[in-house]
Amino acid sequence: MPTYDYRCQANQRIVEVRHGMQTKIATWGELCRQANISPGDTPEDAPVEKLITGGNVVSSHSLRNPEPACGNGACGQTMPAACCGGGACSMEDF
Repeated sequence: MPTYDYRCQANQRIVEVRHGMQTKIATWGELCRQANISPGDTPEDAPVEKLITGGNVVSSHSLRNPEPACGNGACGQTMPAACCGGGACSMEDF
C-alpha cells in the first residue's frame, strides 16, 4: 500500500499515512483517524493537502531533516551519484 504525506494548513504539521490510491483525505480529522493520532487543538475540519512526493522519495521524516540520507555516511559512499540513485540528493551538502 502506498504512503502519502499531507500538510495541515492550520497547524503546518506534516503527517505520513498509508492508504489505497482511491482514498481521499481532505480534513485534519480524516487524516488523524487514518494515522491513528490525536487531533489535539487543531479543528478536525481544518483542510489538509496531499504533498507531491515523487513516488515516496520524500517522507515526512526527511522534510523535517534537510540533510539527504546519504549525507550522513549511512551508505558508505562520498559521492551523491553513487549513493542516491544518480544524483537525487542535494549537491549542496557535498
